[in-house]
Amino acid sequence: MQNFILHTPTKILFGKGQIAELGKQIPADARILITYGGGSVKKNGVLDQVYSALVGRNVQEFCGIEPNPTYETLMKAVELVREEKIDFLLAVGGGSVVDGTKFIAAAANYTADRDPWHILKTVGSKVTEAVPMGCVLTLPATGSESNSGAVITRASSGDKQHFFSAHVQPLFAVLDPVVTYSLPPRQIANGVVDAFVHTLEQYLTYPVDAKVQDRFAEGLLLTLLEDGPRALAEPENYAVRANVMWSATMALNGLIGAGVPQDWATHMLGHELTAMHGLDHAQTLAIVLPALLVEKKAQKREKLLQYAERVWGLREGSEENRIDGAIAATRTFFEKMGVPTRLSDYQLDGSSIPALIDKLHQHGMTALGEHQDINLEVSQRIYQAAR
Repeated sequence: MQNFILHTPTKILFGKGQIAELGKQIPADARILITYGGGSVKKNGVLDQVYSALVGRNVQEFCGIEPNPTYETLMKAVELVREEKIDFLLAVGGGSVVDGTKFIAAAANYTADRDPWHILKTVGSKVTEAVPMGCVLTLPATGSESNSGAVITRASSGDKQHFFSAHVQPLFAVLDPVVTYSLPPRQIANGVVDAFVHTLEQYLTYPVDAKVQDRFAEGLLLTLLEDGPRALAEPENYAVRANVMWSATMALNGLIGAGVPQDWATHMLGHELTAMHGLDHAQTLAIVLPALLVEKKAQKREKLLQYAERVWGLREGSEENRIDGAIAATRTFFEKMGVPTRLSDYQLDGSSIPALIDKLHQHGMTALGEHQDINLEVSQRIYQAAR
């Protein structure tokens, strides 16, 4: 096992009715800005619950954060924070709203003579302070509610980039599985696929004898395999929704990635598909991952065999057959969740692959994966195999 430092300071309020405890988590004299997306939190009553918990407080709103939050929209919120002297941000929504709010928190006090896009260009390394924030999660998927990362899109240039900063780690996250009952099947399916791939990015690399992390990861994968389809079939099954929600949080709060090598090439290639073609984040992961696993079978051989046995129960046949079986089963699971796994399923013929490779080059994504051996030529092969 590799050396690591693990600090997961986000306070989790999990379970039915926990939104009512929200007021206890925010200073009584705070000037609060609630951020949210397209308005579903109004329709499903979540925003009303938030206001009930914050009755008598100084509260303002900013709505309209997109599914892939754009720099252009977020900068409007940054101006509002500055003008109204907001000193606490409350994200109410899914991972995109949380990601966007992290950027708002970091950009609000960013050095005045620098374009806040600099935060993304430096992957957050120049962020020295941020407005404190918390969140009420409505869509289990990204794990952003309990980590320090975010992904932001600049619509004007078609760039989608990420950043990390401990300064934007949410102070708390409210997770009530009941609020997920009204989510459309597409969002539930995307969330399950997202959490599944987050887990695999930290698990399917190479062995370092990290037994605890491996078995935590395998537990998350098995839970998602079992309860992901049930979440679609039984939308108001509290136990199922609770397990899916907690799995998505645990998949990316730092625990299973501590002390192990990590990949993340699937995400980097996927980001370019989203930025160029507007595909959902999870859709791009389902497209890229199976092709990437085939391309990197040799480098991931030991962990793929472990994955085949412990997650898929594949113990018979040659090693090659078990590896191929595990990759095929992964693809089949995504398809079962209603998330297609090839570019052609989204009416993309591969003609944009040269442009995608050019964007990877522009963004410095020229040595990806746990071995840093996925260069632009390999990335091109992966895109081509995903057609």
